[in-house]
Amino acid sequence: MPEPDEIRILLADDHALVRRGVRLILDGEPGLRVVAEAGDGAEAIAMARSHAVDLAVLDIAMPRMTGLQAARELAALQPQLRILMLTMYDNEQYFFQALKAGACGYVLKSVADRDLLAACRAAMRGEPFLYPGAVTALIRNYLDRVRQGQETPDQILTAREEEVLKLVAEGQSSKDIAETLFISVKTVQRHRANLLRKLGLRDRLDLTRYAIRAGLIEP
Repeated sequence: MPEPDEIRILLADDHALVRRGVRLILDGEPGLRVVAEAGDGAEAIAMARSHAVDLAVLDIAMPRMTGLQAARELAALQPQLRILMLTMYDNEQYFFQALKAGACGYVLKSVADRDLLAACRAAMRGEPFLYPGAVTALIRNYLDRVRQGQETPDQILTAREEEVLKLVAEGQSSKDIAETLFISVKTVQRHRANLLRKLGLRDRLDLTRYAIRAGLIEP
């Protein structure tokens, strides 16, 4: 049982060994306690509904629903919940998406033993956390893109369109997608047509490439 003043943590990663290692780091620190674990984004949302948690530590690349998608859902469901992204990707695109999704920190798995505890403390103080050395490079890259007119709108796809895109890119049929999302096959086909039109793409292969670039699925 966590103590009243302990920070209650939800940990989500699709690799059980990674979860075990991260949990050892977190539970070994006074005042931190992992109270729920999840293997994908959808399970993380379910755990957040059934457990009282203060902080969610989410892997970015997970099946069914990514950490980025889960972060958006959790931020909308529980605005007071602090969210950290734990990732192997030293990638400014994922970082900006994480911020837009509602995360307040971005920690690399390769240095989690060094940075994760500091990130947790910062998150609970309401402060952002970035891995050392990232800030200058990320801001420079972002400003370069702005100057060159390469910045895209924050959200060109609806949440449902993004869900359909992810499942299409994972190779699921329209029937499978309809069953997963509890919608009709006709609705899935309409979403797919809207995706192709909005993104200016031609087919499933193009959608898959876009989903990889957008961080919805792993290459």
